[in-house]
Amino acid sequence: MSDRAAAASPDGRVPRSDGRAHPLMSIGEVLAQLRVEFPDTTISKLRFLEAEGLVEPRRTPSGYRKYSWDDVDRLRFVLTAQRDQYLPLRVIREQLAARDAGDEVTRPRPALVAVGPSGEVPGQSVEGALDGAEVRLDRTDLLTRSGLDAATFTELERLGIVVSTPPGWYDSDALIIARAVAGLAEYGLEPRHLRAYRTSADREVGLFAQLVAPLARQSDPAARARAAETARELGALSQQLHAALVRVGLRTALGR
Repeated sequence: MSDRAAAASPDGRVPRSDGRAHPLMSIGEVLAQLRVEFPDTTISKLRFLEAEGLVEPRRTPSGYRKYSWDDVDRLRFVLTAQRDQYLPLRVIREQLAARDAGDEVTRPRPALVAVGPSGEVPGQSVEGALDGAEVRLDRTDLLTRSGLDAATFTELERLGIVVSTPPGWYDSDALIIARAVAGLAEYGLEPRHLRAYRTSADREVGLFAQLVAPLARQSDPAARARAAETARELGALSQQLHAALVRVGLRTALGR
């Protein structure tokens, strides 16, 4: 067991070098701390990062997790690297190991956000949601938020670019798509020009599903959490690859 996972004292505190003691936090208290910067963090996510060995909370005699401020700092490092740099867990694990060994590691810069009185994050309650399925918008709300006209939106649905799930309701990803289409429309692109995006996305889904499905089918919660994390990383890497290929292609097309 590492020094970080050393046993806590019976009163739930860990010793400090000056003889005083830091109070340890429950997983719920840690979640409240992290959601200020990372509003989509869940208890399942924290348990997954523990299972992957990125943080080692102490355990009480009855088995409850207890986190120190050092543990919270490590979690912030991990979550920031994922969100801002799209780093896979393998690379983040290597960075943490280097940091533990005393090597100089550039710390990802956190993006601080305002949190409302009920813990909501203004401007991110829909667009920034990790699980878009948790958000439900009706057609009128989605059109208002995206700026699309009804005819264009109807055509997006016909082409399968936007899908309502369940029928009549739309999630945060539908809003992101609608806003992107609205932006492209300002440059003259029409829904019919976007068929290639749908085809390309379907191909990626088929490819990535082959990698993730074996984990997702397992009954073990840790395996399902790993499947969700793998899907997130694949999506982030795909976005990076697509953006870089477009930049390279445009530079070539413009002779730069």
